[in-house]
Amino acid sequence: MRFILILLFLTTSLFSIAQDSKLEVFKKDSLLIFKKNPIKGFQNDYILFIPKGTPINKKIVLLVEPNNTGKTSDSIGVHEKYAIDLASVSSVGNNVATMLKIPLLVPIFPRPSSQELIYTHALDRDVILDDSQELKRLDLQLIVMIDDAKSVLSSMNIVVDDKFFMNGFSGSATFTNRFAFIHPEKIKALAIGGFNGELMLPEKKINKLKFNYPLGIHDFSKLFNKNFDLNQFKSIPQFIYMGKLDDNDAVQFDDAYNDIERNLINTNLGIDVQNRYLKCQEIYKNNNINATFITYENVGHWTTSEMNLEVIKFFFNQMQ
Repeated sequence: MRFILILLFLTTSLFSIAQDSKLEVFKKDSLLIFKKNPIKGFQNDYILFIPKGTPINKKIVLLVEPNNTGKTSDSIGVHEKYAIDLASVSSVGNNVATMLKIPLLVPIFPRPSSQELIYTHALDRDVILDDSQELKRLDLQLIVMIDDAKSVLSSMNIVVDDKFFMNGFSGSATFTNRFAFIHPEKIKALAIGGFNGELMLPEKKINKLKFNYPLGIHDFSKLFNKNFDLNQFKSIPQFIYMGKLDDNDAVQFDDAYNDIERNLINTNLGIDVQNRYLKCQEIYKNNNINATFITYENVGHWTTSEMNLEVIKFFFNQMQ
């Protein structure tokens, strides 16, 4: 039987599952860490946060937010600590889960210093091409984690929709954006912010220049052995936001983009974060992507209570 590390909240029992038909919700915030299971197909641990008030025997939606440490480290413990904070304390995802009473899944993916150009937490091209056991196809590992979590939740009488919500900010927003292109049929709705103004685009070429993954879909079928499903991607409700003062720009760094990608972005989409964001909006709108774009005044590379509330309201509306 696989080992499950259980963290206790409020120095009480981990959770109260309804033993009596009159009890219909979880009684305490609960955090569970599930160890990697190579046999099932995930080579890294993952976290489930189940907030107090999560309903029993009523269909709800699982929320997924990729982990984003914000730095490299060869210690998986460093990434685990940041992922636990994301799941239980400081993230838009935790706010959404807590307010909407839905479970939150956070993977504990590594971002090794020894392979600093592989930006795992943004699902960059390097990690998609990586063939090592630990890092191979993190997108597929995440899907298996989600399926595993659904089974766990079902055993607790927590029923979740086949499709899931995804949320992300900064690097995890980029991961979410790219994951949605690869697996649009899995996602019920998504919200992303603080992503350097750079979105993956549903275009094979811009200005007659090839836009390969993760910029566009020119080599999509070659990489993923399937065609990009534009209609499925267009069906996903998306809440996409940036702070107007956000000038955090991963595009200019080698761990996020190589020289060819950087030149294509700077030349064809814009070297300035905010102008690039406007260009990406234009391309999404021209492709009839079901996205709401919001720019927040006087906000940089962070979120505010107002922004968090807007994300919560967005997901709430998608639950109806």
